[in-house]
Amino acid sequence: MSTSSAYDPQPHYPPATGSVRLGWAAAAATLPATTRVLAIDGPAVLDWDRAAKAVATELSARGPVDVVDLREAGLPWDEVERRTQSAALADDPHFEMLADGTLADLLDDQKEPGPAAGLRVLIGPGAAAVGNPDVLWWADLPKRHAEAAVVAGTGRNLFAPANHRPTTRRLFYVDWPLLDRHRDTYVNRVDLWLDTRDAENPAWLDGHALRATCAALARRPHRTRPTFNTTPWGGQWGKRELGHNPQAHNSALGYELIAPESGVLVGTSPEVAVEVPFQLLATLAPVDLLGTHVYDRFGTSFPIRFDYLDTVDGGNLSVHCHPQSRYMREVFGWPYTQHETYYVMVGSEQNTIFLGLREETSIAEFHQSAHRADHDGVEFEIERFVQTFPATPHQLFLIPGGTPHGSGRGNVVLEVSATPYLYSLRFYDWLRRDSSDRQRPVHVEHAFHNLDPERAGAAVADNLVQQPRRVAAGNGWHEELIGQLPEMFFEVRRLHVEPGASAPQDTNGRFHVLNVVDGERVILVTENGDEHELGYAETIVVPASVGPYDVRGLGGSPARVVKANVTGI
Repeated sequence: MSTSSAYDPQPHYPPATGSVRLGWAAAAATLPATTRVLAIDGPAVLDWDRAAKAVATELSARGPVDVVDLREAGLPWDEVERRTQSAALADDPHFEMLADGTLADLLDDQKEPGPAAGLRVLIGPGAAAVGNPDVLWWADLPKRHAEAAVVAGTGRNLFAPANHRPTTRRLFYVDWPLLDRHRDTYVNRVDLWLDTRDAENPAWLDGHALRATCAALARRPHRTRPTFNTTPWGGQWGKRELGHNPQAHNSALGYELIAPESGVLVGTSPEVAVEVPFQLLATLAPVDLLGTHVYDRFGTSFPIRFDYLDTVDGGNLSVHCHPQSRYMREVFGWPYTQHETYYVMVGSEQNTIFLGLREETSIAEFHQSAHRADHDGVEFEIERFVQTFPATPHQLFLIPGGTPHGSGRGNVVLEVSATPYLYSLRFYDWLRRDSSDRQRPVHVEHAFHNLDPERAGAAVADNLVQQPRRVAAGNGWHEELIGQLPEMFFEVRRLHVEPGASAPQDTNGRFHVLNVVDGERVILVTENGDEHELGYAETIVVPASVGPYDVRGLGGSPARVVKANVTGI
């Protein structure tokens, strides 16, 4: 495999208008003299104490500043919990139904502040919904920082008491859906967008520049900022080949494009940039980004994700499945399910992909073995129940909801999948221990409720391990369909492009997502003259509005480029 060391972990794009500026003082200087109420909204895990102090200091020269902390403006905690719990999952330690409704539903009207003598500053989640602020700022923090803070116990769940131990369960399934919906409701009214990764010196854009930039990005190819997470099974490929997380224990999960968490860096350099949630592009320019047909089917939910599973010098993933469609809707609250594919970027004939049930597997015996492993710590051979296939490089494996699967050690798998990503229902995790030396949780009952017994025997190889079918070709290039099923709303194709060759493409009104899975580098050239290079292992979104574009081979070796797009609607 030919690779390039030029992987860019911080792709960035200039604002469409205006410029990125730095600091609380510069932000405060934009506030009109007539302002009576300034609202600063944002996620619960932000360091609101520091933000409030900085803003009050900068505005104190104007006269009295009355800061009202809306973190305490929620309903009583037991009522917040009651309104955001589902009966089916109320006692589930790992999952909860996605919260519906609005963040304002959890605010206590009795706690709204009265008149103020001077400038009033409302801070915290929900500030935009309280009264009628003259000016609205949004203080944001990328979600990877929120998760890290909650795991460390330093973050805070939405409207939770200060002494409440935060949980990722609540963060993922309650806080984030409510906060995202709240943000998307008010984004057109935002006067200033602040990126508070550096809480002492935030980077910011004015609201007009934010919205203009999101609209511009939705009309040109662009990359989101990638990130890697560490897990007990994680490998070393992301660290060695791409330079990610050099100080971390491993580089297990590579988030190339996961719409609910991804961001786009806006600025003339990575050092002076605002990280804008990718979701805002779908909110502000849904038809340009997604295309009319995709928008009609999925709304503003960007429905495809690309991510890496790195087990090189690591361990086996758990063997798990994802919810079937009805269960996903009725129990977890997502309108579409987590169909996946595995594209093997690094592997060998000696390595393993777990996929589908063996012929005539006793599901009752499988269930009993999984239950004993979970409750009594009794290991078993998963291969008695689940088939294995060689992890042949550049083979694609299709994984509809309900299909047991997992990647063995020594592989790099590019997941080309539906966007839902928080519902891995584990049958077995090799009795693995977590960082606190506790046996890692599995989800035996959820997994067996969703297990599809039809994904078994020879049908697995016949239907889920497909051979490439050439669908287009030209001078120095060809394109193959490598994975497609009637029940999956997306298909996966692969381009082979020789150096100097040009493969014509067309979004035809539906976005594309591309990744260079082999070779050094290609360049995308659109009909209106936009150009964007794409190196090995990098992922790019080509919005539906782009229309015709070319993928041209660069470097000294052929490139293979995986492409996914929505079909079946």
